[in-house]
Amino acid sequence: MAEVRLHHVFKRYGNVTAVNDFHLDIKDREFLVLVGPSGCGKSTTLRMVAGLEDISEGDLYIGNRRVNDVAPKDRDIAMVFQSYALYPHMNVYENMAFGLKLRKFSKTEIDSRIKETARILDIAHLLDRKPKALSGGQRQRVALGRAIVREPQVFLMDEPLSNLDAKLRVQMRTEIAKLHQRLETTVIYVTHDQTEAMTMGDRIVVMEDGLIQQVATTNDIYNHPVNQFVASFIGSPNMNFITGRTREEAGKVWFAARGIDIQFPDDQAQLLRKNGYVGKEITFGIRPEDIYRDNQFITANPFQSVFQAEVDVVENMGSELYVYFNNIGNSQMVARVDAREGLRPKMTVTLGMDLSKCHVFDAESEIALF
Repeated sequence: MAEVRLHHVFKRYGNVTAVNDFHLDIKDREFLVLVGPSGCGKSTTLRMVAGLEDISEGDLYIGNRRVNDVAPKDRDIAMVFQSYALYPHMNVYENMAFGLKLRKFSKTEIDSRIKETARILDIAHLLDRKPKALSGGQRQRVALGRAIVREPQVFLMDEPLSNLDAKLRVQMRTEIAKLHQRLETTVIYVTHDQTEAMTMGDRIVVMEDGLIQQVATTNDIYNHPVNQFVASFIGSPNMNFITGRTREEAGKVWFAARGIDIQFPDDQAQLLRKNGYVGKEITFGIRPEDIYRDNQFITANPFQSVFQAEVDVVENMGSELYVYFNNIGNSQMVARVDAREGLRPKMTVTLGMDLSKCHVFDAESEIALF
C-alpha cells in the first residue's frame, strides 16, 4: 500500500475554481473520508487522484512517485463508482477478471484472486450471474470485488452506497470497514452523508466551496468544530445556533437572546474576556442532545442554564423525540429527549443546557472561539 500526498492542488474550469489549494498527506493504510455538500469539490478531488481529471496546479504523489502526468491505468489505484459500472454482457467472474486480463495475468492467478475475493465478499455463488440478475447490494459487492482483485496501492470510492436503501447502506458500511481492516489498504472515500463519514473514517475532511474546512478524527470534528459550517454539517439533528449579545454583571459573563438569558461557566467567561467578546454579538451553539428535560439534571444544574420554551413540533423517533421550539433566539431550536417524556405541541416546558458542551462562534467570521 502507499501514502497519498496532495500538495497545494487546484482544479479550475475557466474562471471557476472547483478545488482550491487542497493540501493534505494521507497516511499509508488510512481510511480517509471526504465529506461535504453537493458541489463542494470532494468528487473532483477524488477524480484528480484517479487521473480522471487533470490537475490545474499543484503536485500529487502516490507513494514516492509524482503522478500528475501518469495515466490512470498506471497509477496502481482502483476506483469504485456510485453507479457500480459493471459490464452488463459479462457475468460476475468475467467482470472481476477483465482488469487482470488487460494486465496479462495468468489464468491461474486470475482464478485464484477471484475465488479468494469472492469468498471474502460472500459472492462465490454469484460468479455465473449477469449484473441484471443481482440486487443492488450484490452489485456493490461485485464492484468492490473487481477493485480488490487488482490489489492496488490505493482504493478510491465515490459515494458507493448512495444507490442502496437505508438498511443495506448500514450493512455495507460495516462490510467496507471490516474489509479495510482485513486488507489493510489505503482508502479515500467520498460521501455527502455525514453518518457514513463519522462511522467509517479514521480521519474526516470536511469541504465547502472547494476548500478544506477541517481535517480531524470523528470525535475532534464533532466536539471541536473549527467553524459554524463544520458544526452545522456534522451531527443530526443539526447544532442549534442562537445569535445574541454578551454582557458582564458582578464579575459574571452572560449571554442573552430572545427567550433565553444564561450565564457562562467561569472558564468560558475568561476566554470571552481574553478575546474581547464581552459586550459583543456572538453566535451561541448547543447540540440537541445537550439540552435536557430531565428534572434531575435541571435541579442539579445552576439556574443560569435553565429556560422555558413552548413546543412547536414533535418528531417521534421511537426511543427518543426530536422536539422543536420556535420562541428561542433567532431560529427554530431542537432538543433530543427521551420518548417517555411524552411532549406534545403547545406544551410549555422547562429545559436545561449542559453549558460545558456549548460552542461560541464569531458572529461575522463564524470561526469557533470554543
